[in-house]
Amino acid sequence: MSGKRDHYEILGVTRSASTDEIKRAYRRLAKKYHPDRNPGNASAEAKFKEVQHAHAVLSDAKKRDQFDRFGEVGVGQWDTRPSGQRVYQWGGSTVGREDLEDLFSVFRGGAGGSSIFEELFGGQSGRRGQGRGPSRVQAASQRTPDLEQTVELSFDQAVRGTTLTLKLRSGAGGRLQTIDVKVPPGVEEGQRLRLRGRVPGGNGQAPGDLYLNCTIKPHPYFTRRKADIYVDVPVSVTEAALGAKIEVPSIDGPATLTLPPGTPGGTRLRLKGCGVRKPGSDRRGDQYVVIRIAVPKAVTDEQRRLLEELGRHDQSNPRADCPWAGDS
Repeated sequence: MSGKRDHYEILGVTRSASTDEIKRAYRRLAKKYHPDRNPGNASAEAKFKEVQHAHAVLSDAKKRDQFDRFGEVGVGQWDTRPSGQRVYQWGGSTVGREDLEDLFSVFRGGAGGSSIFEELFGGQSGRRGQGRGPSRVQAASQRTPDLEQTVELSFDQAVRGTTLTLKLRSGAGGRLQTIDVKVPPGVEEGQRLRLRGRVPGGNGQAPGDLYLNCTIKPHPYFTRRKADIYVDVPVSVTEAALGAKIEVPSIDGPATLTLPPGTPGGTRLRLKGCGVRKPGSDRRGDQYVVIRIAVPKAVTDEQRRLLEELGRHDQSNPRADCPWAGDS
């Protein structure tokens, strides 16, 4: 594995993906590229290893946090060579401890590099940190505990995204604090959002993560399936038989739809691109208008006469193609 590709990209998930979403993506890809299903396929074997490594990083909360902050260098591991030399390995690269410390020192202008080194590698430094008490970085690395909160969104807020004002109790003494958080477009019922660093810290602690469990209020007439929107629209018998232009609701406002002549009840007509924006993309799903034929509950004498005349001229059998039509 080269270690150069983004782990989120490898698994095909967004950076805000939940643990369950990461697990599902891993299982799907591991099954697809497993060596038992691809015997002798070197490319599939390489992808299988790549998927395994990405999952190992993103399924571990600490490794995922380090990867998000520092990239692949933050999720390597220490090893000791037979000579006794301590080396750090990640993504197929190997670097000696002293060389790595010197590298960070160059980037931060001398001794400051030691702080980054300690934050990344947990005080593995053997030269600069010996004999000292806890550094400021180590104190800050004691993160504020994460918080979890349930929020209720309207249908429109879930579809379009929104900004919520929340009150959180965090820090020393459970102090009540108010924060604004952004909810991205396309959130689904039951989705768990991770908002990194949104729980305010205190006493030098690093901020914690906020987890939002989303519930969505039902809409009076729209229903949603992933990125697609559905709405039932009643039409008259004559509109269905003769065809018509009808006005239908959409999440973007009223839209005009052409109803073809002879449209049966239950027909789904598509409004392309009028659905919900897909996570991590500018593309949107579609809206489907489901036709429901509204039969009049009462008819006038004239309407009855015309319908009876239509019945005499219409010799078709609407049940001719039913599965039971040929039964004796």
